[in-house]
Amino acid sequence: MYNQYFGLKENPFALSPDPRYLYLSQRHQDALAHLMYGITGGGGFVLLTGEVGTGKTLMIRALLQRLPESVDVALVLYPFLSVREFMMALCDDLHIAKPSEPSLKALIDTLNTFLLENHAKGRRTVLIVDEAHRLNRDVLEQIRLLTNLETTKEKLLQIVLVGQPELNEVLAQPEMRQLTQRITARYDLQALTAHDTRAYVQHRGRVAGATTQLFSSPALWWAHRLTHGVPRLINILCDRALLATYARGRHKVNLAIMRTAAREVEFGPRTARRRLPIALAVVLTAIVVGAVIVWQLAPERIPARLSVWIAQLSPTREPQPESRVESPSVAASEPVTSTPAPPVPNAVTTPAAVPAASLAQIFTDPTIPTDTNTAFERLFTHWGLVYAEHTGSTGCERAQNAGLRCLFESGTWNNLRLLNRPAIIELVDESGNRHHVLVSKLTEDRVTLEFPDRLIELPMTEIDRAWFGKYLLLWDPPAVGDRAIRRGMRSASVVWVREALARYGIPQSSSVPADLFDASLEAQVKDFQRRHQLQDDGIVGKMTLIYLRTYDSNAQSPQITAVSVAPVTR
Repeated sequence: MYNQYFGLKENPFALSPDPRYLYLSQRHQDALAHLMYGITGGGGFVLLTGEVGTGKTLMIRALLQRLPESVDVALVLYPFLSVREFMMALCDDLHIAKPSEPSLKALIDTLNTFLLENHAKGRRTVLIVDEAHRLNRDVLEQIRLLTNLETTKEKLLQIVLVGQPELNEVLAQPEMRQLTQRITARYDLQALTAHDTRAYVQHRGRVAGATTQLFSSPALWWAHRLTHGVPRLINILCDRALLATYARGRHKVNLAIMRTAAREVEFGPRTARRRLPIALAVVLTAIVVGAVIVWQLAPERIPARLSVWIAQLSPTREPQPESRVESPSVAASEPVTSTPAPPVPNAVTTPAAVPAASLAQIFTDPTIPTDTNTAFERLFTHWGLVYAEHTGSTGCERAQNAGLRCLFESGTWNNLRLLNRPAIIELVDESGNRHHVLVSKLTEDRVTLEFPDRLIELPMTEIDRAWFGKYLLLWDPPAVGDRAIRRGMRSASVVWVREALARYGIPQSSSVPADLFDASLEAQVKDFQRRHQLQDDGIVGKMTLIYLRTYDSNAQSPQITAVSVAPVTR
């Protein structure tokens, strides 16, 4: 109903498990990595548990998209089956012709023959059982017995059990100990954090076609508080909030609308309940407002538990405190000059393009280096730098010594396209080995990976099977530093922000002190953030700095897309 009103192509909060809408929080990345590792590990059970609505089924869909073509999958979604019915469902999903008299023994023999033939062809077979906590004990025992189908070296059938936390209780029973002992990987999928809830809602909006932020920060904080970060509940609440916003003729969900939507779907306290005493209500309001402010002002966080290549990177040095400057008007102020990173040369040596290879070839070909140092060497080249000429124990230390900064995040192709800078991404092969490669070009559906002697272009869908969203890129901070800039500050940094916005196309008033971050400048920053699909909090944090730097005449950032975000025309 509201899609056209908000400029959306489709409903961003539909409950169907569409893999396009999968937001890979750090927890979801870990879960997907555990599943991939368990499946490619060569035997035993893999266990994925999580509360209702945390995204288990969507994780399965995403897993299916990432599995190699050499894997055959049987997906059993209906758990209320007898042992014989379960075996018949398994054979049907693997397209195995059932015997004329499908007794249990005949079904197992037929399955065993199929698995041996598949193994001889170099193919793997995976059984995924959703809602496994609802399986009866006899079926669970039969599933355990299926792991006895093996060669002398490995299991013929890899099994993934997915269910609610009650599955752990079932498997903890003494009679289930033989099955439990065969679990080689397990992961409990938790709800989203407050930070991830905000990113999750924004991600779904972008996938559906949103070009501006549809929810205010207080509204998203309230949504997280009521839903406890459960994705399914977030979808229900946000869908109702957008509908209410549409009905009121507004264009953004605020806190009041979110609270109303919560009452309509019975997420919050009912209005019929007795009102709190006035004093207690004031205290609670202060706590809520304070929490919202703290959440909004929190600096961009480094995702927790990143892999070794990121964890070893040294943190950026704290910038020096900004000095106070006089308060001239914008017209009278002298422009703040930035000290740019070494300029990007006019003619960068570009490796030759080669015929398209598969991702598997990249992982196995010894002539294609996928180590971290090589990826950094290629990344430095795009910035006109020679990696070996700079000191540091990590690539980020060397970048910092060269006047650049590292940004390491988790996201999607859309994030890389918006940031529009060459980036190192981390890929994980079937054996769990990690590979670091440089993305030097992005089109609508293809990615160019750059190596010292070649460029390899692959479909995004193929890389998606090995990429869990981790990326690292370089950016050049302005001379005023990379400290967050916000309302109330007076410094040279504010002058730089005003000049960057003016170059973008947002005019500045000559009647306002150039070094003062006032309410009007905050509104302009929010406008800029919305146009670049950033959190419109009015704070010039790291991500906003990176985008503003794009419009700095002293910056010479390399790009990976042919078209960058165009300045606003007025």
